[in-house]
Amino acid sequence: MPNRGDRGGSKTRARIAEVASGLFLERGFDDVTIAEVAAAAGVSKVTVFSHFERKEDLLLDRLPDVVDIVRTAIRERADHISAVEALRQTALALAEKRHALSGLNGDIEPMMRTVTASPALITRLRAFAYEIETALAAELRTDSTFSGDSTLTAALLVAAYRTVAVETVRSRLAGDDLADIAATHRQRLNQAFDAVEHGIPGDHRTVSP
Repeated sequence: MPNRGDRGGSKTRARIAEVASGLFLERGFDDVTIAEVAAAAGVSKVTVFSHFERKEDLLLDRLPDVVDIVRTAIRERADHISAVEALRQTALALAEKRHALSGLNGDIEPMMRTVTASPALITRLRAFAYEIETALAAELRTDSTFSGDSTLTAALLVAAYRTVAVETVRSRLAGDDLADIAATHRQRLNQAFDAVEHGIPGDHRTVSP
Protein backbone atom coordinates (compact mmCIF):
# COMPACT_ATOMS: atom_id res chain seq x y z
CA MET A 1 0.00 0.00 0.00
CA PRO A 2 1.41 3.40 -0.91
CA ASN A 3 2.27 5.80 1.85
CA ARG A 4 -0.57 8.34 1.88
CA GLY A 5 1.74 10.89 3.42
CA ASP A 6 4.20 10.94 0.52
CA ARG A 7 3.81 13.51 -2.23
CA GLY A 8 3.24 11.02 -5.05
CA GLY A 9 0.69 9.04 -3.06
CA SER A 10 -1.17 12.17 -2.05
CA LYS A 11 -1.32 13.41 -5.64
CA THR A 12 -2.60 10.05 -6.85
CA ARG A 13 -5.26 9.93 -4.14
CA ALA A 14 -6.41 13.47 -4.93
CA ARG A 15 -6.53 12.67 -8.66
CA ILE A 16 -8.63 9.55 -8.11
CA ALA A 17 -11.05 11.42 -5.84
CA GLU A 18 -11.36 14.28 -8.33
CA VAL A 19 -12.07 11.96 -11.24
CA ALA A 20 -14.48 9.83 -9.23
CA SER A 21 -16.39 12.86 -7.96
CA GLY A 22 -16.80 14.17 -11.49
CA LEU A 23 -18.21 10.84 -12.69
CA PHE A 24 -20.53 10.51 -9.69
CA LEU A 25 -21.90 14.03 -10.08
CA GLU A 26 -22.43 13.52 -13.80
CA ARG A 27 -23.99 10.05 -13.79
CA GLY A 28 -24.97 9.26 -10.22
CA PHE A 29 -23.02 7.37 -7.60
CA ASP A 30 -24.73 4.00 -8.05
CA ASP A 31 -24.29 4.00 -11.84
CA VAL A 32 -20.48 4.36 -11.81
CA THR A 33 -18.22 1.38 -11.14
CA ILE A 34 -14.79 1.30 -9.53
CA ALA A 35 -13.42 -0.06 -12.82
CA GLU A 36 -14.70 3.02 -14.63
CA VAL A 37 -13.16 5.31 -12.03
CA ALA A 38 -9.83 3.51 -12.31
CA ALA A 39 -9.84 3.69 -16.11
CA ALA A 40 -10.73 7.39 -16.14
CA ALA A 41 -8.01 8.15 -13.58
CA GLY A 42 -5.44 6.05 -15.43
CA VAL A 43 -4.80 3.66 -12.53
CA SER A 44 -5.72 0.09 -11.62
CA LYS A 45 -8.61 -1.00 -9.38
CA VAL A 46 -5.96 -2.18 -6.90
CA THR A 47 -4.55 1.34 -6.75
CA VAL A 48 -8.00 2.80 -6.13
CA PHE A 49 -8.60 0.45 -3.20
CA SER A 50 -5.12 1.08 -1.84
CA HIS A 51 -6.14 4.69 -1.30
CA PHE A 52 -9.87 4.27 -0.53
CA GLU A 53 -11.27 1.47 1.59
CA ARG A 54 -14.80 1.80 0.19
CA LYS A 55 -16.36 3.14 -2.98
CA GLU A 56 -18.35 5.61 -0.87
CA ASP A 57 -15.12 7.15 0.41
CA LEU A 58 -14.26 8.30 -3.10
CA LEU A 59 -16.94 10.97 -2.72
CA LEU A 60 -17.02 11.30 1.06
CA ASP A 61 -13.24 11.32 1.48
CA ARG A 62 -13.29 14.39 3.77
CA LEU A 63 -15.50 12.74 6.36
CA PRO A 64 -12.63 11.08 8.28
CA ASP A 65 -11.45 14.63 9.08
CA VAL A 66 -14.44 14.92 11.41
CA VAL A 67 -12.96 12.44 13.89
CA ASP A 68 -9.71 14.40 14.02
CA ILE A 69 -11.62 17.66 14.43
CA VAL A 70 -13.65 16.23 17.33
CA ARG A 71 -10.59 14.82 19.06
CA THR A 72 -8.68 18.06 18.68
CA ALA A 73 -11.59 20.09 20.08
CA ILE A 74 -11.74 17.90 23.20
CA ARG A 75 -8.02 17.52 23.79
CA GLU A 76 -6.90 21.09 23.11
CA ARG A 77 -9.66 23.06 24.82
CA ALA A 78 -8.82 25.51 27.59
CA ASP A 79 -9.23 24.36 31.18
CA HIS A 80 -12.28 26.55 31.76
CA ILE A 81 -14.10 25.32 28.62
CA SER A 82 -16.44 22.34 28.89
CA ALA A 83 -16.33 19.56 26.33
CA VAL A 84 -19.74 20.50 24.97
CA GLU A 85 -18.74 24.16 24.70
CA ALA A 86 -15.52 23.24 22.92
CA LEU A 87 -17.48 21.29 20.32
CA ARG A 88 -19.96 24.16 19.98
CA GLN A 89 -17.13 26.59 19.25
CA THR A 90 -15.64 24.18 16.74
CA ALA A 91 -18.96 23.72 14.93
CA LEU A 92 -19.51 27.48 14.81
CA ALA A 93 -15.98 28.01 13.49
CA LEU A 94 -16.64 25.55 10.65
CA ALA A 95 -19.82 27.47 9.82
CA GLU A 96 -17.98 30.80 9.91
CA LYS A 97 -15.37 29.49 7.48
CA ARG A 98 -18.09 28.02 5.24
CA HIS A 99 -16.16 24.77 5.54
CA ALA A 100 -17.43 21.94 3.33
CA LEU A 101 -18.22 19.90 6.44
CA SER A 102 -20.66 22.60 7.60
CA GLY A 103 -22.80 22.28 4.49
CA LEU A 104 -22.37 26.00 3.83
CA ASN A 105 -19.73 25.76 1.11
CA GLY A 106 -20.86 27.78 -1.88
CA ASP A 107 -20.77 25.06 -4.54
CA ILE A 108 -21.75 21.97 -2.59
CA GLU A 109 -25.33 21.50 -3.92
CA PRO A 110 -24.37 19.05 -6.72
CA MET A 111 -22.69 16.74 -4.21
CA MET A 112 -25.67 17.05 -1.85
CA ARG A 113 -28.01 15.95 -4.64
CA THR A 114 -25.75 13.04 -5.51
CA VAL A 115 -25.63 11.91 -1.88
CA THR A 116 -29.37 12.20 -1.25
CA ALA A 117 -30.09 10.21 -4.43
CA SER A 118 -27.92 7.25 -3.37
CA PRO A 119 -29.07 4.74 -0.72
CA ALA A 120 -25.48 3.49 -0.45
CA LEU A 121 -24.13 6.94 0.38
CA ILE A 122 -26.91 7.63 2.87
CA THR A 123 -26.15 4.31 4.58
CA ARG A 124 -22.47 5.21 4.72
CA LEU A 125 -23.24 8.58 6.28
CA ARG A 126 -25.32 6.90 8.97
CA ALA A 127 -22.54 4.43 9.67
CA PHE A 128 -20.03 7.24 9.84
CA ALA A 129 -22.21 9.14 12.31
CA TYR A 130 -21.99 6.11 14.59
CA GLU A 131 -18.21 6.01 14.14
CA ILE A 132 -18.00 9.67 15.18
CA GLU A 133 -20.25 8.97 18.15
CA THR A 134 -18.04 6.08 19.24
CA ALA A 135 -14.85 8.13 18.88
CA LEU A 136 -16.36 11.04 20.81
CA ALA A 137 -17.56 8.77 23.61
CA ALA A 138 -14.05 7.32 23.90
CA GLU A 139 -12.55 10.81 24.13
CA LEU A 140 -14.99 11.88 26.83
CA ARG A 141 -14.45 8.64 28.75
CA THR A 142 -10.71 9.28 29.02
CA ASP A 143 -11.06 13.01 29.73
CA SER A 144 -10.30 13.57 33.41
CA THR A 145 -12.37 16.76 33.59
CA PHE A 146 -15.55 15.26 32.13
CA SER A 147 -17.80 13.70 34.75
CA GLY A 148 -20.97 13.00 32.76
CA ASP A 149 -22.19 9.92 30.91
CA SER A 150 -19.80 9.80 27.96
CA THR A 151 -21.87 7.43 25.83
CA LEU A 152 -25.11 9.34 26.30
CA THR A 153 -23.48 12.74 25.80
CA ALA A 154 -21.77 11.62 22.60
CA ALA A 155 -25.03 10.20 21.24
CA LEU A 156 -26.92 13.40 22.02
CA LEU A 157 -24.25 15.64 20.50
CA VAL A 158 -24.03 13.67 17.26
CA ALA A 159 -27.82 13.48 16.96
CA ALA A 160 -28.15 17.21 17.63
CA TYR A 161 -25.54 18.16 15.05
CA ARG A 162 -26.96 15.73 12.49
CA THR A 163 -30.40 17.30 12.88
CA VAL A 164 -29.02 20.78 12.19
CA ALA A 165 -26.97 19.53 9.24
CA VAL A 166 -29.92 17.74 7.63
CA GLU A 167 -32.05 20.88 7.81
CA THR A 168 -29.21 22.90 6.30
CA VAL A 169 -28.95 20.45 3.40
CA ARG A 170 -32.70 20.59 2.83
CA SER A 171 -32.58 24.38 2.72
CA ARG A 172 -29.67 24.33 0.29
CA LEU A 173 -31.46 21.93 -2.04
CA ALA A 174 -34.64 24.02 -1.82
CA GLY A 175 -32.67 26.99 -3.16
CA ASP A 176 -33.01 29.21 -0.10
CA ASP A 177 -30.77 32.24 0.27
CA LEU A 178 -27.33 31.14 1.47
CA ALA A 179 -26.93 34.03 3.91
CA ASP A 180 -30.26 33.16 5.52
CA ILE A 181 -29.31 29.48 5.64
CA ALA A 182 -26.00 30.32 7.33
CA ALA A 183 -27.69 32.50 9.94
CA THR A 184 -30.28 29.81 10.70
CA HIS A 185 -27.54 27.17 10.80
CA ARG A 186 -25.63 29.08 13.46
CA GLN A 187 -28.78 29.77 15.47
CA ARG A 188 -29.82 26.13 15.43
CA LEU A 189 -26.31 25.00 16.36
CA ASN A 190 -26.48 27.15 19.48
CA GLN A 191 -29.94 25.80 20.31
CA ALA A 192 -28.74 22.23 19.79
CA PHE A 193 -25.68 22.57 22.01
CA ASP A 194 -27.70 24.43 24.65
CA ALA A 195 -30.18 21.55 24.70
CA VAL A 196 -27.39 19.01 25.24
CA GLU A 197 -25.61 20.99 27.92
CA HIS A 198 -28.57 22.48 29.78
CA GLY A 199 -31.55 20.36 28.81
CA ILE A 200 -34.58 21.01 26.65
CA PRO A 201 -36.74 23.78 28.11
CA GLY A 202 -40.31 22.78 28.85
CA ASP A 203 -43.42 24.91 28.93
CA HIS A 204 -43.63 24.57 32.74
CA ARG A 205 -47.41 24.33 32.72
CA THR A 206 -49.01 23.23 35.95
CA VAL A 207 -51.75 20.63 35.98
CA SER A 208 -54.79 21.49 38.05
CA PRO A 209 -55.67 18.87 40.66
